[in-house]
Amino acid sequence: MNRLMRRTLAIATAAALLTAAAACSDDGQTPPAGVEVPGVTATEIVVGTHMPLTGPASAGYSEIAPASKAYFDYVNANGGVNGRKITYKIMDDGYNPANTQTVVRQLVLQDKVFAILNGLGTPTHSGVLDFLKTNRVPDLFVASGSRNWNQPDKYPGTFGFNTDYTVEGKILATHVKANFAGKKTCFFGQDDDFGRDSLVGVEAVLGAGAVVAKEKYVVTNQNVAPQIGALKAAGCEVVVLATVPGFTALSVGTAARLGFRPQWVVSNVGSDYQTLSKLLGEGKVLLEGVVGASNLPAPLDLNDPWTAMFKKIHDKYNGSAPFNGNTVYGMSVAYTFVQALQNAGKDLTREGLLAAVEKNGFTGPGYAPFRYSKTDHSGYGGYRLTKIEAGTQVFFGPVYTTDDTPTSPVTEYPTPRPTPPAVTLP
Repeated sequence: MNRLMRRTLAIATAAALLTAAAACSDDGQTPPAGVEVPGVTATEIVVGTHMPLTGPASAGYSEIAPASKAYFDYVNANGGVNGRKITYKIMDDGYNPANTQTVVRQLVLQDKVFAILNGLGTPTHSGVLDFLKTNRVPDLFVASGSRNWNQPDKYPGTFGFNTDYTVEGKILATHVKANFAGKKTCFFGQDDDFGRDSLVGVEAVLGAGAVVAKEKYVVTNQNVAPQIGALKAAGCEVVVLATVPGFTALSVGTAARLGFRPQWVVSNVGSDYQTLSKLLGEGKVLLEGVVGASNLPAPLDLNDPWTAMFKKIHDKYNGSAPFNGNTVYGMSVAYTFVQALQNAGKDLTREGLLAAVEKNGFTGPGYAPFRYSKTDHSGYGGYRLTKIEAGTQVFFGPVYTTDDTPTSPVTEYPTPRPTPPAVTLP
């Protein structure tokens, strides 16, 4: 074999090996062997998020990421996870999808984060799914109940956290059906997957014909008087709201000005009493009787061991911020993420983290179980109902679980929550 032939054969062989290696790593998540893991060193794990620190969804939601960071600060002060401290980079997107794409690109391409954690919003986060998949970035515990996050075949690295909106709609409608039979029931929701998925769940239980009026809003227009006026004109006696906190407050306040006082049944997204009472001020009396849903312990109930644990950490690491449902939510997300890091092991990789989430087995403050598996990337599988009484938000009734299939039943979940570990790291 002459030199030219040997050289040609060597080049062809090398090219074939490179092609094979690329094919083996082209599963959307697994990096080629020997490549350093972005955002991970011997002493640090860098994680990022996008949050509405300003803008139409900032009321309440701007408190979530600082609460998660406070929990990470607590973990870091106690040795971190397998000797690594967590750095949490929080970027403000103003609840604007264009901004979300900009800040997420910065987090991934410039800051080289290991994962995106708890990015908030259905319209905002939907626009970065393909980018995160292309860059093989774990996309964990999205702060939204959209069913978009539960597409393991299409987006193997994305996982929800919140109970999905269709499951929630079914649970809220089950309460309406049992307690307000014969009342004219209506719906007011955000004009995106949040509102649409919620309505699917409501109508799955009540029937499409039973929802006598349906209105929607966009977050860029804070005048909801036309929609609330239409609900009043339709004679609505029960109104299910799929609204962020600012628009829950706008809906309740606008209805009061119009002399309209239906029974409000509100998505978990917009039902935190402390946030709403702050927005309504003296008008917080309008919240009496509002029914909502939650998976996490009430922030005012310091007899709850999980609330007490989070409050103690909050006071030391986040004390200048309010302690409310958003705070408990942010810490619960961080608590679950730390469990996932621990379960992924000391030799931390992105694919190891995703495998740990799919394996599930997480415990924590939630009333309902997580649904995580290889074939299900949604978050919590149910809710417990709440009601505002005498200026506080109290739980009532059992924990309900179901899935987003319209025909599947809503059932009671009897297993109680575990108590926090004696050492409050997971």
